[in-house]
Amino acid sequence: MANWLFRKSDSASVTGVPRRARAGATFAAELTFDNVVKTYGERNALDHFSLVVAPGEVVCLLGPSGCGKTTLLRVTAGIERPTGGRILINDLEVAGSQRFMQPEDRGVGLMFQDFALFPHLTIVENVAFGLKALPREDARREALAILSRVGLERYADQYPHILSGGQQQRIALARAIVPRPAVMLMDEPFSGLDVQLRDAMQQETLALIRETRATSVIVTHHPEEAMRLGDRIVVMRAGKLVQTGRAEDLYQRPAELFVARLFSEINEIEARVDAGRIVTPFGVVAAPGLDNGASAILCIRERGVGLVSAPSNGGYGSATGLMGRVRDAKFLGDAVRYEVGVQGFDQPLNVRTAAGLQIGKGSEVRLHIDPEQVLIFPSNGVKTS
Repeated sequence: MANWLFRKSDSASVTGVPRRARAGATFAAELTFDNVVKTYGERNALDHFSLVVAPGEVVCLLGPSGCGKTTLLRVTAGIERPTGGRILINDLEVAGSQRFMQPEDRGVGLMFQDFALFPHLTIVENVAFGLKALPREDARREALAILSRVGLERYADQYPHILSGGQQQRIALARAIVPRPAVMLMDEPFSGLDVQLRDAMQQETLALIRETRATSVIVTHHPEEAMRLGDRIVVMRAGKLVQTGRAEDLYQRPAELFVARLFSEINEIEARVDAGRIVTPFGVVAAPGLDNGASAILCIRERGVGLVSAPSNGGYGSATGLMGRVRDAKFLGDAVRYEVGVQGFDQPLNVRTAAGLQIGKGSEVRLHIDPEQVLIFPSNGVKTS
């Protein structure tokens, strides 16, 4: 499926060793959102959103549908005007109360979710669409070069309807990249692709972005995709920035229960704080920043629970192991998800283990919970410290 990544093109070396053409580099730009607001009627699609994207950085916007991700791209590209705040590219205000630059003057490339290829134009004409400032032959030459880069130059004079979904995705990417934008915006570019093709296209798209050095903002609602692609992830909800950081930061130190749910499967258990701690069946857990007697949510990652058959406790001593019984087991390919009734808990725990472990329904088991995989949140799900 991914052979096109290394296909020999017309620009192969004289030694006969295939090589990929490289995309032309651009000058990376800093992208700044300063207290940006976008209102539709009485609803804030963007609610005082502030963020600085460093030159050449790849940032993934992650959040549920309707949280403002696409709206942020549209006001950045100049398709819509912000209601308030400012957007700056390299300290130049491109949208704000005092200034609004037209989309074609911003040096911003935008790749739509549905690719938006023009059916009446050939593929090379689609790619060259953003090169109108160049003479016709120069624009065609640049378009052919980027088509070679994505392995589709042989389709240059065909029309988009003959292409598969993955090929159309590559054409849309080539069209967005060929003007060498300082800022590249991508709206869920892989959502319409099957799993295998999606993985290959993610790798190739990231490689192309790195070559062009464009500052990039990619919209997704898949946490794993955001972790694969982003230098940094920005989590959004209801038009606001909830948390930003590297994938490791958001996974290990989520600021809200909402973020924890995005990045891992968790068991959520109601608890009460007693003198800065929560007493659980597996031991005492610190609950810093929560008042005595406050309600809390104890979160245990499904992958943070060790599970062994009760006859051989796998090295877990009786002092730390909890007895349980398997109520259900679901094979998930590389993992098995168990539902286990556990001594001391009012509700079953869900446990994910490697697929090699086979424990049948009704089996008695012993569990060990890794304290590093336990998170505590106040009952409203938002940490205050």
